[in-house]
Amino acid sequence: MANISTRGFVQAGDNVMIGGFIVAGGGAGNSTVVIRAIGPSLGTAGVANPLQDLQEMAIADDGLAPSDDCESAIEATLAPGAYTAIVRRLNNTTGVALVEAYNLQ
Repeated sequence: MANISTRGFVQAGDNVMIGGFIVAGGGAGNSTVVIRAIGPSLGTAGVANPLQDLQEMAIADDGLAPSDDCESAIEATLAPGAYTAIVRRLNNTTGVALVEAYNLQ
């Protein structure tokens, strides 16, 4: 995996956006990945009704930090396997979001 992204509409309650990805094995061992949930900055790209105010987590030294302090990201070293990223709006409001996974290899 190098990068994968999915754009969708995040609704209230349990109607979340789910993005799945697989970290391949094949003797390569663990992979370091960054998962981002982008909402507010989509509005500056012309996307109507972007999801607002996602929880912030700083990503240092990799150049993949979200451009808006209200967007979230996490960097993790993962073993080969299937993973799921779930995007849920703070306070159960709705909007368009983008979930991305990057391989930092």
